[in-house]
Amino acid sequence: MHHDGAGYPLETAPEGWRTERIPVLAYGSNACPSKITWLRETLGLTGPVVVLSAECTGLAAVWAAGLRVRDGQRPATLAAAPGVTERHAVWFATPEQLRVLDRCEGRGDRYHLATVHTGQVTIEDGTVLPSVLAYAGARSIRMPLLVNGEMVRTASVPQHEAARLRGVPADSDGLSRTIHT
Repeated sequence: MHHDGAGYPLETAPEGWRTERIPVLAYGSNACPSKITWLRETLGLTGPVVVLSAECTGLAAVWAAGLRVRDGQRPATLAAAPGVTERHAVWFATPEQLRVLDRCEGRGDRYHLATVHTGQVTIEDGTVLPSVLAYAGARSIRMPLLVNGEMVRTASVPQHEAARLRGVPADSDGLSRTIHT
């Protein structure tokens, strides 16, 4: 749990944290504790942020086709990846925290908030989440970047090299998803 600029054991999370929160798959910078601090300072994120590690099968964080205007870096996006297993995080967000994430991710513009039906997300205690939300590309700039016809996983190319990649946007991220409007 992240609160007051520091991480704490999950045992210190608020009573009833799991039933009162919405699971959101966090990949790329949304899994970074410093991003949580930035969200607090810049967009007014409040309250304890409960985050668990998760094993994701059939899903991968890949580099997006476009660069961020704010800093010129290439953001991550989510894509179907049969046969791939990656570790990411799951935020258990309050409705208010989800609204902050929506603003940060440009919900409806850069990314859609969607229930992802592709793959499987299993949290640390072995629980398979039957329904997980994720931010998935909404426009070509947030579709996966194809370099020589292949998506480039964030696990394969570090952030400091990703902005120099050259390619084209994929037509699709391959995800089966239900977009929330």
